[in-house]
Amino acid sequence: MTPDTLAMSQHDQLLWGSVVLSVCALIHVGLLAAMIEVLAHIGRWVKNRSRMFRTTVVVGAAFVMIVSSHTIQVWFWAAVLLHMNAFDYLYDALYFSLVTYTTVGYGDVVLPVEFRVFGAFGGVTGILCFGISTAFLVSLINKLLPKSLE
Repeated sequence: MTPDTLAMSQHDQLLWGSVVLSVCALIHVGLLAAMIEVLAHIGRWVKNRSRMFRTTVVVGAAFVMIVSSHTIQVWFWAAVLLHMNAFDYLYDALYFSLVTYTTVGYGDVVLPVEFRVFGAFGGVTGILCFGISTAFLVSLINKLLPKSLE
């Protein structure tokens, strides 16, 4: 722990972990909601194209927007960890955020003990947001697939 590291009690870690998770959930749900409008616009644009083209463009656009949302969240976690002085370098904070958010968790870069409960919220955020993304894509494909098979 560096001298300027913000010491966090377990209560603080639970509180701030919940806050950052909530901000990420709002980002993700907000971007998904905005995505519906964008996808509707794209759907109108590709309406008279081939089925394969329509499906590819709409699902591809949704995929790109979902990946963008997850990327924003990983960067947000990294920025918060840097702000709290849990890491000295952006690369370490970003790497840790990515492997935690995706629940890969290699363990080669770890948080100081006073941030570990807080850091675990990054994994919870990833699990929840990947679940919402999966449901969104399944719903989209369920809507597109019958039309593609007509």
